[in-house]
Amino acid sequence: MVTVEKLTFAFQKNEPLFTGLDMRLEAGNTYGLFGLNGAGKTTLLNQLSGMLFPHKGSCTVLGENVKKRLPKTMSEIYILPEQFDLPKIDAEIYAELHAPFYPRFDHTYLSEILNEFQVDRQKNLTELSYGQRKKFLIAFALSTNSKLVLMDEPTNGLDIPSKSQFRKIMAASDQSNRCFLISTHQVRDLDSIIDHVIVLNNGKIIFQQSVMDISTTLSFEKLSDDSDKIALYSEDVFGGKAAIISKNKSSKETQIDLELLFNGIIQKQELINNQFKS
Repeated sequence: MVTVEKLTFAFQKNEPLFTGLDMRLEAGNTYGLFGLNGAGKTTLLNQLSGMLFPHKGSCTVLGENVKKRLPKTMSEIYILPEQFDLPKIDAEIYAELHAPFYPRFDHTYLSEILNEFQVDRQKNLTELSYGQRKKFLIAFALSTNSKLVLMDEPTNGLDIPSKSQFRKIMAASDQSNRCFLISTHQVRDLDSIIDHVIVLNNGKIIFQQSVMDISTTLSFEKLSDDSDKIALYSEDVFGGKAAIISKNKSSKETQIDLELLFNGIIQKQELINNQFKS
């Protein structure tokens, strides 16, 4: 569905942000995009949405270069930005004005999600709290039924109950023919949503694996200080170490620790990637 090939981009000529970046995304998947601050996560989303153009290389969605900004392609892409401004109108008027850009927009689904989020549809959007406005945009994004949905820090500004609602709504949504790419630094907010992990660092994708492959390749365990197990990466925690270990046939199934995995990839990129080579 999405193909990025040899993408090169820089805001300043002598300081490239991306250098020959390659990435492929398929329909039916939800990808978590992780990276250090300044790694270019937001810029990559803007490239995929056609808001920024690459200096070299290409971004294609559904077989079309997004640089062309063809209406049929743009109607299949929705980007939820981290920073946004909304007009002084209510949710229903906003939907009436913007829904025509998305041929499969579902007004009934929008109402269901807004009810779940407890967002007042009759209230001017500018009068809502930041968290309520964010929830409205999440609801609108899902209701577009666009094939590609890009979300930049969607859980920022949400309280703990709202984050739980977000995970519930995402899990219940029909994603069979859609692709979600969610950028965040709050990795724990996505642990029950994503089925693929992508790590962006130093202008390149340095890790991209499915959650299934991660769970069958790596084990996430707490080790005592006297443990004889060899860790690929570890961090000190109370009473021992939180560790990533290469899985073998006798290893127990463990829950993926996304935060530990991200730190391990940043610190031990080659070592961890080597575990996935057959």
